Amino acid sequence: MFAKDIGIDLGTANVLIHVKGQGIVLNEPSVVAIEKTANKVLAVGEEARRMVGRTPGNIVAIRPLKDGVIADFDVTETMLRYFINKLNVKGFLSKPRILICCPTNITSVEQKAIREAAEKSGGKNVYLEEEPKVAAIGAGMDIFQPSGNMVVDIGGGTTDIAVLSMGDIVTSSSIKMAGDKFDNEILQYIKREYKLLIGERTAENIKMNIGTVFPGARNEEMDIRGRDMVSGLPRTITIKSAEIEKALRESVSIIVHATKNVLEKTPPELSADIIDRGVILTGGGALLHGIDQLLAEEIKVPVLVAENPMSSVAIGTGVMLENIDKISKRKLV
Repeated sequence: MFAKDIGIDLGTANVLIHVKGQGIVLNEPSVVAIEKTANKVLAVGEEARRMVGRTPGNIVAIRPLKDGVIADFDVTETMLRYFINKLNVKGFLSKPRILICCPTNITSVEQKAIREAAEKSGGKNVYLEEEPKVAAIGAGMDIFQPSGNMVVDIGGGTTDIAVLSMGDIVTSSSIKMAGDKFDNEILQYIKREYKLLIGERTAENIKMNIGTVFPGARNEEMDIRGRDMVSGLPRTITIKSAEIEKALRESVSIIVHATKNVLEKTPPELSADIIDRGVILTGGGALLHGIDQLLAEEIKVPVLVAENPMSSVAIGTGVMLENIDKISKRKLV
């Protein structure tokens, strides 16, 4: 029984795992619940996510990845080991080869941490690939031709923007502004405007259900509950889409600005290709209402959302696993 090759999208918000020949077999939140006194892992993934903000003092729900990189090495290793064991991909005598994705501008120390975590959790050879490149492949772009392709991958911790040609990145940028920051902006806005404290889960629900970043594109409202900062008692308020647009305006403008910067550094021949082909949005942030309209208006280039933005990177790892022997010859780590 031989080990199977696996591709991992190690995201700040979610971990997706693609097993060669089987497709995406796991999609779980990157959360680990730990019992502090005994230092024991209680739950990993979806089960742990349900505990966020709802645990007694001796239990903490940790998100071991921050801004696309490992913030807590041991917890990341525990999480990866749990997921890999759950999938039963190890062989009788062999370990799986792992292809893992990372943001474009992380340091060699951060790369080493990701590689070590994957090796310790049961990988034989570990290959690192840059996220926007894998996301572009997963979104169906042919990046191996001598023509320009542009991808904006908005994840949970980072937004990676890249122009690709001939199978590699020509210009790129990675900024720590993505889904988690959007949730935090909503949380702070409600705290400031309504003197109401809400949790991360509520902020995320608001973003998904009524949020928009394009003025006037959505007109919905939602009742939310939280704790009144003055009386300390539970209170319900109604919030509208227009308020969320206002709360997220500044954060989204940072992504727009970074996208413009990458375009400005792009060689003119490739810029011409991008006008023809458009920009592809991937990652969970691509599902944020109105982001495609806003980007298209600001950069004056067509902007399209990938078919499965959440799983583009994981789909891309699957394509790269099919050619893993070529990759391993090119750069064995």
